[in-house]
Amino acid sequence: MLLWGELAGKALTTQPTTYVGFGATNVMHGLFILHSAQYDAWAAYDPVAIGTRLGDTLRRPASEHTVENKNKAISYASYRTLVKVVPFAIPTFNKVMRSLGYDPNDTSLDSKTPTGIGNLAAQAVLDSRLYDGSNMSSSMHSGQYSDYTQYQPVNDYDKINDPDHWQPLRVPDPKRPTHIVDQQFLTPHFGLVVPFALKSGSELRPAQGPKSIVSDPGGFRKQAQQVLDMSANLTDEQKATAEFWASAPWYDVAKFVSHRDKHDVDTDVKMFFLLSGTTLDAQIAAWDTKRTYDSVRPITAIHYLYKGQKIKAWGGPGKGTQIINGEEWQPYLVTPSFPEYISGHSITSSACAEVLKRFTGSDFLGFSYTQKAKSSKVEKGKEPTTDVTLRWNTFSDAAASAGISRLWAGVHFEDGDLVSRDLGRLLGAKVWDKAQSYISPKSVTQQDIRQALSSINER
Repeated sequence: MLLWGELAGKALTTQPTTYVGFGATNVMHGLFILHSAQYDAWAAYDPVAIGTRLGDTLRRPASEHTVENKNKAISYASYRTLVKVVPFAIPTFNKVMRSLGYDPNDTSLDSKTPTGIGNLAAQAVLDSRLYDGSNMSSSMHSGQYSDYTQYQPVNDYDKINDPDHWQPLRVPDPKRPTHIVDQQFLTPHFGLVVPFALKSGSELRPAQGPKSIVSDPGGFRKQAQQVLDMSANLTDEQKATAEFWASAPWYDVAKFVSHRDKHDVDTDVKMFFLLSGTTLDAQIAAWDTKRTYDSVRPITAIHYLYKGQKIKAWGGPGKGTQIINGEEWQPYLVTPSFPEYISGHSITSSACAEVLKRFTGSDFLGFSYTQKAKSSKVEKGKEPTTDVTLRWNTFSDAAASAGISRLWAGVHFEDGDLVSRDLGRLLGAKVWDKAQSYISPKSVTQQDIRQALSSINER
């Protein structure tokens, strides 16, 4: 179970595509397909749970509800989904299947066998997601996950036409360090993807957008100055925190919980199904708002506001705090290739914390991470001067840390973080209720209670 998740995560984040062609949205979409298929295959061997696509039609007799059958069905479901989502890694997936004693060429659809159940579950999930608005199949525009909405940025990489809007930057290509590329908005259409629990990507869209230099020039400048003040006072702990949360590693947190609580396959399937629905919907909701407001990142705002002025800020890798030209300021982490408001990290982290609290029955986490001396990915070979250990006692602590880390990184404003935290908690509750309708379909959810109360009030 955990093996397939790790394989998927590695394959999805090392796609041999261009710098602008793959990112968090695509990764979370792929992981949801994987974990949904795993869950649907597993549900055939549970007395209560129903699949998301085929309901209880694959249910097997209690005598067949063995760990061996569950693992086999899950592996076939995993394999069939991953060869479609990340086909470049098929040789690796084939090798893993054979190491587990399974034949990757077995395409049986016999619903009386674990192999057939896994293959059927995978196909049903894939069929539901190939044309869900993500353009995973390249059917809406040439190129997997490519934009089909004709988005065009207001600003150019070398010219700010409107300081309220996002500006694509000219940045180093991570896959080819000696090359420079112009950013493109990563999957600007992703807010149109069919969510797991939300009615649509716009369901949680804030009615009020970010601060504007036109309508609130004082607030606009204040939020930029706050980022500069943080930049000038970065500590080793804050830098380590920014680096740790850069990839929003909530699947690693979940794996820690799995080992901590000694999960069996039943528990892990449900937890990762729940988590994948959360991360998918968080990306969809975030991207709907990002596309709607198309808001400026701190780097553009600061260059615009402080051009020709001296500012106090982090001076670059290994340089500490310096007095620099405002138009030369750089954030601690590279600015992502999409608008600022809202924070995808913050809504995802807050939502994940909410569902994991509910799943484990407690806010307790007890997770830690140590950044070894001189192991910084930004200040390579120089910082930190000593080991830095980060600790999060609760899921809520971890979510708050992930949110504020984006300000320390210099890539978000405070409103983008705080608004997203509130939305994440709402999202987590919605995903929890939706998942329970499959995991425990006969149980009464909070949504059921609200609907019942609403009906009573209308009488």
